[in-house]
Amino acid sequence: MLSQPVFFLAILFLIGLLAKNQSLLIAVGFLFVIKIIGLGDKVFPHIQTKGINWGVTVITIAVLVPIATGEIGFKQLGEALKSAYAWVAIASGVAVALIAKSGLVLLKEDPHITVALVFGTVLSVALFNGVAVGPLIGAGIAYIAMKFMELF
Repeated sequence: MLSQPVFFLAILFLIGLLAKNQSLLIAVGFLFVIKIIGLGDKVFPHIQTKGINWGVTVITIAVLVPIATGEIGFKQLGEALKSAYAWVAIASGVAVALIAKSGLVLLKEDPHITVALVFGTVLSVALFNGVAVGPLIGAGIAYIAMKFMELF
C-alpha cells in the first residue's frame, strides 16, 4: 500500500498532467524521486528550510540577466524613472517585499497555515496556470488580513 505522502504526490502529479503544468510536474516529480530513492529524510529538511531562499535567488538571477547582458543599463533605468509606471513598479516592489516579510512572521508564528498556503498555491498552479512563487506572499496577505480582522 502507498504511503500517504507518496499517494498525495501522485495525486498532485496527476493534477499537473491534467492541467498541463510543467512546473508542477517537475516539482512533484523531483520530490517523488527523492522520496522513492530514500533520500527524503536527508534532503527534504534542507529544501524545506532553504528552498524559498534558493528559489528567490534563482528568480533574482533571471531578472538580473538583462543587466548582465547589457540589455538594461543606467540609460534605460534613467529613462524608465521618467515614467509614472516605473514609480508604480517601484512602489509595488516595496509593497511585495514588506508583505513577504509579514508572511515570514506568520509562518514562524503559525506554521500549520503552510498547509493551506501550499494547497492554495497548488490550486492556482494547476487550475489557473499560476506561478508557484506565492506561498510567502500568500502568507503575508493572510497575515495582513488576519491583523485587519482582529480590529473587528
